[in-house]
Amino acid sequence: MSTDVNPARATPRRVLFVLANPATSPTTGWPIGFWAAEFTHPYWEFTEAGYEVEVCSPDGGDLLLDGYSDPRHESGYSAHDLVSLGFLSSPRHAAMLKATPRLADMDLGRYDAVFVAGGQSPMVTFIDNQPLHRFLAAAYEAGKMLAVVCHGTCALLKTRLTDGRLLVEGRTWTGFANSEEAFADSFVGQRIQPFWIEDEARKIPDTNFVVDQKFRAFAVRDGRLVTGQQQCSGAAAARLVIEALGR
Repeated sequence: MSTDVNPARATPRRVLFVLANPATSPTTGWPIGFWAAEFTHPYWEFTEAGYEVEVCSPDGGDLLLDGYSDPRHESGYSAHDLVSLGFLSSPRHAAMLKATPRLADMDLGRYDAVFVAGGQSPMVTFIDNQPLHRFLAAAYEAGKMLAVVCHGTCALLKTRLTDGRLLVEGRTWTGFANSEEAFADSFVGQRIQPFWIEDEARKIPDTNFVVDQKFRAFAVRDGRLVTGQQQCSGAAAARLVIEALGR
């Protein structure tokens, strides 16, 4: 947990991050996890604004970065990501990714916002995770800000409110775009994801799924729902949450 405290508030705002547990991709066979920048960049925004940040995962335990998101990775794909490099180089911060508590053990009432990061694992571990879907619906219906970015938005394809409606019905939102999936597949030379979020989102009636140019920061707020398009959009999504809640 961050120890940063905003002196303007007697009780700092609190954000609960939900990060994906390690898994194995059914399409590539790679070990997969969460995308570093989708946690570290929003973390920076929130703590700079005086928020307290806590981390959990659906199953608890140690977490794994998607390899290409690690600025130390041999590919050099994220070598430019100095925020993540600094986070991972700090023993105190890196420890937040070890022995994470289980989502089921978290007290939703403690938090002002829930922030769901993406990565490759969510496409396997979030899409049909009904306890996660119920938690997100409960957060939204309890009046919390709910932010979901990149491939984490796959959870919104199946998250239903207590009246049975999809949370995204009647909402404008974004997520990883087809143009970005095509670029990623071309970059590695094979199909990466088992499905594409934009394809599935556009099958949902009465929802407005929007995308911007590929890999450009883009986040959307519709009431208490904030969504970010991809890994470049985590900080933008966090700023929308802060704008809504105040410092």
